Amino acid sequence: MAIIGNIIKGVIGLKDALTAPPNHVENQHNVLKELLQKAKLTQFGEFYNFEHILNSDNIPRAFSEMLPYFDYDKINEEWWSKLHQGESDVTWPGHPSYFALSSGTTGKTSKRIPVTNDMIEAIRQAGIKQVFALKNFDLPADFFEKEIMMLGSSTDLDERNDHLEGEISGISASNIPSWFRGYYKPGEDIAKIDDWDERVHHIAKNAKNWDIGALSGIPSWIELMLEEVIAYHNLNHIHDIWPNLQVYTSGGVAFGPYEKSFHALMGKPVTVIDTYLASEGYIATQVRPETDAMQLNTDNGIYFEFVPFQPEYINQDGTLKEDTPSINLSQVKTGQDYVLIISTVSGAWRYLIGDTIEFTDVERAEIKITGRTKFFLNTVGSQLSVNKMDAAMKVLEEQFDTTIPEYTICAKRGDDDEFYHYWYLGSNLKGVDETSISEALDKALKEANKNYKVARSKALKGVKVNVISPDHFYNWNAQNKKKGGQVKMERVMNEDKFADWVAFLNDN
Repeated sequence: MAIIGNIIKGVIGLKDALTAPPNHVENQHNVLKELLQKAKLTQFGEFYNFEHILNSDNIPRAFSEMLPYFDYDKINEEWWSKLHQGESDVTWPGHPSYFALSSGTTGKTSKRIPVTNDMIEAIRQAGIKQVFALKNFDLPADFFEKEIMMLGSSTDLDERNDHLEGEISGISASNIPSWFRGYYKPGEDIAKIDDWDERVHHIAKNAKNWDIGALSGIPSWIELMLEEVIAYHNLNHIHDIWPNLQVYTSGGVAFGPYEKSFHALMGKPVTVIDTYLASEGYIATQVRPETDAMQLNTDNGIYFEFVPFQPEYINQDGTLKEDTPSINLSQVKTGQDYVLIISTVSGAWRYLIGDTIEFTDVERAEIKITGRTKFFLNTVGSQLSVNKMDAAMKVLEEQFDTTIPEYTICAKRGDDDEFYHYWYLGSNLKGVDETSISEALDKALKEANKNYKVARSKALKGVKVNVISPDHFYNWNAQNKKKGGQVKMERVMNEDKFADWVAFLNDN
């Protein structure tokens, strides 16, 4: 009998029974006041007169009117760069203990995003919320006695002046509470290994010694780790070695494109729970099994604003145009894509995180990630967002009985001076004419997006598809960024990046 598991499950159930349903709008109002109050004496708070905003009749409106939007480049150039020069009390009281390094999907030099002790605590509280939400998934008591494999970036953080640097997954894992360390795998020694391939090799070598009940990490890298474990031990599927694996906590990217390939590595069904941990904070987590949408963490160090995702508000580089209107949680509606704007306990203010989201349930504050502002493909009016592309990949997977975990696209002129969409699909599909795939993809996008259908009847000449091994995508990331952690493949490339991509493929 799972005695400890029953105790843990009972505590989770009791906590849920004693907790009233959250009022997300009220939570957000309180969070904004707390953020302004705590930061009003910082350089940023005095420059933008937080004291005046706090004394206004409508704090959210005054806040949005007095502060501009910031992307990373703007806030780093004007404010965060002072932190690297040793200044304190810049955009948040004190000096951050950590900086999260993030190259995101751009492949440029890593961003250095401040992570304060207040943010570490906010992430910890969001993690506790996720644990208590497990009650809704009706997991057996013995699940709560199993070990959890957290595959992120290295926890061996770099020491620099008076702070530590690393990816957010490594920072989070290095701050796990002591009571959790007995459950945590691969353990501190292996987690510190910086080389991703070496770390995964050690995981595979030790896999038989662990009783894994849950996995956590970005889907693409989780899949590669599972494939390595399966190959190392000559298994049919991962449940041959981890028979009690019951939960996978996905994060970093939408799980949809990886769903089929992930489940192909399983021997039996597992519960997939989506989370949204970014370098800037723990945004949202799935709290119930009836939906794969995630609930915004509205009471925990992050204030959210939303800009309708419409072409007239978005610059070509994915930033917001000046004077673009925003709304708060009390004004959102379903069926509309929004650009996500956050203000946080790490001193990010009206910060364009780069993601677009859609509300599936306003009262519950539940969302889905629909894409990236930079990955919105609007060449010749096609208006393709990542969620539309992901949906088309699912159609192809079903039609051609394959998996397509990775893809990228570029819109550019062909040799005939006409515009085409050039697709590279990561799949092991063989024996199918790429022209047939192009026609099927074109048809799926026309049916899913009326703007795309109109573009195809006018300036968008056609679709060209190349099917390549998914390994090329992982090797591209390894060459241009780094394997594992928060590294994600760009779904849409500009012409310069696409030329580099094609050259990379030709060389490999």
